[in-house]
Amino acid sequence: MTASVLRSASLSKVTGVELLVAVGIAVGLVGVVVPLLPGALLAWSAIVVWGFAVGTATGWAVVGVATALIAAGQIVKYTIPGRRLRADGVPNRSLVVGGLVAIVGFFVVPVVGVFIGFVLGVYASEVQRVGARTAWPSTKAALRAVGVSMLLELTSTLLAAVVWSIGVTIT
Repeated sequence: MTASVLRSASLSKVTGVELLVAVGIAVGLVGVVVPLLPGALLAWSAIVVWGFAVGTATGWAVVGVATALIAAGQIVKYTIPGRRLRADGVPNRSLVVGGLVAIVGFFVVPVVGVFIGFVLGVYASEVQRVGARTAWPSTKAALRAVGVSMLLELTSTLLAAVVWSIGVTIT
């Protein structure tokens, strides 16, 4: 058989459910990076839908492993950056102010306003707390923590997507 025949034969085995689940996972992965959508939740939901559609032991094992990976990612994405922020002396108050200003920023400047608002909010809170000279290092620590948190969530969601891909191949 030629490569094109093999390729078309393997593509014809993709079901509509698998295609929709793949799109759901892809949208979820984008949602992890662009905080407009609940990314990990979307990817997990898509995998659960696939598990129901397949209904086999393998399908449910994939759902179980994906659930464990995403749940672990959700726990770790808060604990590791939070521990580092406490070590750097950034109070929760500054993060809350940053989050609130990020919400306002989202509506004022769509998409990028979330990031701009968070930075401005944390910086303003830190200026009020410790002064302008020491506010920027705290703000950078908060930005690093957000980046690490996003990377941890993305990693766990990508691992769940890989597990789902393996499950699709097996079933």
